[in-house]
Amino acid sequence: MTHQPPPSPPEYPQQPTQAQPPHMPPQYPQPQPPQPHAQVPPQYPHPQPPYPQPQPQPPYAQPQPQPQYPTQSQPHPAYGPPPPQYPTATPPGPAPAYPAPGITPPPAPPAPSGTAPAATLSADDAAHPHHISTDRSRIHISAQQRRTDATAVGNLLLYLPNFLCSLLVVGLLSLVFGDLGFLFVLAWLASGALVFHRPTESALARHLLRLRYPTPQERARLEPVWREVTARAGVEGRNYELWVEDSDSLNAVAAAGHIVGVTRFAMNELPNGELAAVMAHELGHHVGGHAWSGLLGYWYALPGRIAWRVLRVVTGLLFRVSRVFSCFGVLFFGLFVGAIALATISTLYGLPLLILGMPYALAAVGRRAELRADQHAAALGFAPMLVAVLDKLHQQEQQQAAALAAANGGVPLAESPVSKLLASHPDYHTRLHHLQAYLQPHR
Repeated sequence: MTHQPPPSPPEYPQQPTQAQPPHMPPQYPQPQPPQPHAQVPPQYPHPQPPYPQPQPQPPYAQPQPQPQYPTQSQPHPAYGPPPPQYPTATPPGPAPAYPAPGITPPPAPPAPSGTAPAATLSADDAAHPHHISTDRSRIHISAQQRRTDATAVGNLLLYLPNFLCSLLVVGLLSLVFGDLGFLFVLAWLASGALVFHRPTESALARHLLRLRYPTPQERARLEPVWREVTARAGVEGRNYELWVEDSDSLNAVAAAGHIVGVTRFAMNELPNGELAAVMAHELGHHVGGHAWSGLLGYWYALPGRIAWRVLRVVTGLLFRVSRVFSCFGVLFFGLFVGAIALATISTLYGLPLLILGMPYALAAVGRRAELRADQHAAALGFAPMLVAVLDKLHQQEQQQAAALAAANGGVPLAESPVSKLLASHPDYHTRLHHLQAYLQPHR
């Protein structure tokens, strides 16, 4: 009889359990970065106790590492905008260095000085206070290029007695031609149109005024300034001709209908702003009608002036002849000349007496025309430059007066009242007085 081992109890299936390491804290899932799809909650192997009890840490237990959180370097999900980037603070720079007590800081470099005095600058220097820019892209041309102001009209009226005397002289000369004498008179009357004839103007400028055409270098100097002046005035500058006078004095001239001349000194020694003021003054004579009216009156008065000079020469010769016959000859000559003068005055209704006063009246009108030309240049913005030019003219006149006084033994020559009445230009102080309104700042 064999001994049979007792039967073992039946084995029932048990739920598999996961062995936990002894004395170790539970492992918590690490936070994961956001995924593009919904996350599945972690699966716990067995239900957690409702109130877990803390377990004591053994002395040999290692510290649990801190959980790793996602940083900004990890990629963002495909959906949604990335978080904004905020600027980081820059590390502070080095502190400013302050001078130690008792140490004087080095002096600051001197500030650059202002514009050099005008006397030390050349005429072509752009830093000169009277230098102007001649760069202009658009030019406005006025509809009225010329006008005849009151000065020009008065000038023509004052030349009327001279014109009548010249007409008388031409009429007497026409008797030589007999029946064709009236053609001679008509030709003389029509000759006034030559004042506006360009070839005649050129001959007048070359032979009477001693002017010449500018060289290419001089033209390059004059034309930009002239273009700026005419642009400000709204005048077509190509209607006028620029001429040069070989003179070392400061002067300019406006003649006939289209001539504008400047001296070599004014062209080379003046800054372009002051040269523009001089040319604007001469343009004022053309625009106002002073140049052509003066030349036209002079042309029609020329026969009468020639006859007057011939009469003076003949009278002087007769007077010298009469002195040979002692006092009786002089008395007879005086009576003869007086009778002719009385007959002429009574016949021409006192017209010769008016001619005696015409030079003074014409000089007064000429001085007024100069003031109007000054105002024209000042209205174009050249008042300060014109004042500087007038100051240089005044110094030039003083130097000439000093030279005459030195030649007269140191005694200055006094100007007579008659010479003042016959002066063609106003004095320096009068011209400055009329420019004060253009020198004051606008309010």
